[in-house]
Amino acid sequence: MSNFPFYLAAFLVVLGVLIVVHEFGHYAAARFCGVKVLRFSLGFGPVLWQKKLGRDQTEWALSVFPLGGYVKMLDEREGEVAVEELGRAFNRQGVGKRSLIVAAGPLANFALAILLYWGIFMYGSQELLPVLGTPPVDSPAAMAGVRNGEQVRRIDGEPVATWNDLRWTLLQKAVDQESVELEVINEQQEISLRRLYLQAAGEGGWEGDALLRLGVGFYRPKVPAVLGQVVSGGVADLAGLKPGDRILAANGKAIQFWHELVGKVRDSAGSVLHLDVERRGELLALDVVPEAFAERGQTIGRIGVAVADNAELHREMRTFVSYGFFAAGGKALAETWDKSVFSLLMLGKMLTGEVSWRNLSGPVTIADYAGQSARLGLDYYLKFMALVSISLGVLNLLPIPVLDGGHLMYHMIEVVRRRPLSERAMELGQRIGLSILFVLMAFAFFNDINRLVTG
Repeated sequence: MSNFPFYLAAFLVVLGVLIVVHEFGHYAAARFCGVKVLRFSLGFGPVLWQKKLGRDQTEWALSVFPLGGYVKMLDEREGEVAVEELGRAFNRQGVGKRSLIVAAGPLANFALAILLYWGIFMYGSQELLPVLGTPPVDSPAAMAGVRNGEQVRRIDGEPVATWNDLRWTLLQKAVDQESVELEVINEQQEISLRRLYLQAAGEGGWEGDALLRLGVGFYRPKVPAVLGQVVSGGVADLAGLKPGDRILAANGKAIQFWHELVGKVRDSAGSVLHLDVERRGELLALDVVPEAFAERGQTIGRIGVAVADNAELHREMRTFVSYGFFAAGGKALAETWDKSVFSLLMLGKMLTGEVSWRNLSGPVTIADYAGQSARLGLDYYLKFMALVSISLGVLNLLPIPVLDGGHLMYHMIEVVRRRPLSERAMELGQRIGLSILFVLMAFAFFNDINRLVTG
C-alpha cells in the first residue's frame, strides 16, 4: 500500500503524455488542413480547468476523468456553423483530409514510440547477456540439450546480443513457427546448435510466462549455499547464523546451490524456515523467519545474508549496448513495427480463441507495470511508455466504430460508394462500437481484479 502514491503518479504521467500526444496529433492535422478546433480536452466529464487561446480561441481543458481525451472540431453535424466558416468545418473537407486528421492521432503515438526508442538506443543501457540456465526436466529446452551457462549467439541465423533480444525473438517466432535453431557457446568457447520446439509457448492461451513454459530461464551460477556475510542485528544474525555456515536443507528440502536457498527464503516471508546447517563439521538446526519486503508488486522474504565469494560469481553477466544516430533510428523503427505487428497478431489470435482473453490488461495492471518500470530506472520506464504508446496506436486503428479505425473504415466505404454513409448507419455503428468497447473494458477490469485477488 505504501507504493500506491508512487505507482499512481507513474501511471498518470504515462497516461497523460500518451493522451496529449494522441490528441495533439489530431489537433495538428486539423490545423494543417484548415479545420477550426473548438476544444482540446485532456480527460472527460466535469471541467477542472480551461482557457481559451489562439486566433480561433480554442478552448484548452483539463477534466475530471483522465482515461482519455478528445479534440472537438467545427462540424455542421454537431451545431450551427456560420456561413463564413463553412469552409473550415470538418464535415466539409474532402475524404483525404478527414482521413489524415483521424489517422494523425494513432500515428502520433507510433511517432512517440519511435522517438523514445531512438533516444534509448542512442543513450545506451546495461543489458543482461543471453546466458541460459539449467532447464527444468522434460521441458522443450531440456529436450533441446540446453546446458547451464550456455550463451545464445544467434536464433535462426539472427544475431542475439542481449536477454531482451532473446526473449523478444523467441516470442515473435513462437507465434507462427514450430521450432527455432539456437546457436550457443559455452564457457569453453565450444559452439553448438540446439533445436528448440516452440509449441509449449502458446499453451493455455499464452497466459503467464511463455519462456518459462519453454524451459528458457536466465543463468544461475552453481555457487554452494555458503554464507559469506551476515548482517549484524538482522534476522539471520539473531537466529544464530554465522559467516562460513553451509545450508544443507530448508524445511526438509535439500539445498545444494545458493539460488535454491534464495528462492526458499523469498517464498517464506513471515513464515518459520527450518534450516539444517553445517558449521566446521558440526550439524545444527536453526529456525529463521524471513522479513517481508515489497518488490515489484510482490511480497518477498529476506534474512540479511550474502553469498561467500566464489569464482562463478565473477562471470560477467551484463553488457553495455548503444547505437549510433542512424543505427538507433533504424532499430527504433524496426522495434515499433515489430511490436505493432505482434500486437495485431495476438489480437487476431484472441478472436480465433488461440490466445486467452485473460491476457487483456486494464488500468490497474498498467498502473502496476508503470510503477515497477519506474522503480527499475528511467530507461525501463521510457521503454514501458513506448510499448503502451504502440498499444494505444494499434487499438485506435482497429475498425471498430467510435475508434479512429472505425472512422477510417467509414471513409473507405465512402470512397467505394462515392457518397457518405447515412446518419442512421453511422448512429447504428456507434452503438455497436460502444458495445464492443464496453465488453473489452469489462474483460480488462475483470482480469485486473482477478490478478489482484489471485496475486
